[in-house]
Amino acid sequence: MPQLHFYVSEAVAKMLRARARALGLSVSRYLAGVMRREFGQGWPKGYFEDVVGGWSGPPLRRPRQGAGEEREAL
Repeated sequence: MPQLHFYVSEAVAKMLRARARALGLSVSRYLAGVMRREFGQGWPKGYFEDVVGGWSGPPLRRPRQGAGEEREAL
């Protein structure tokens, strides 16, 4: 799992430690939760409308696939 290192002021560090302690979490686990809430855990808003439904060219056509190949049984 990647580790991130960053610098904050002593005042911010104190607040982070206090909030983590109040929730019974390590600072690392507390910050991971903050990041999950901030960035979300799913598809970005409008993803399916913009990407999946966003084709604006001529209709796509799939060519005939033909018969499947015969394989030896295992």
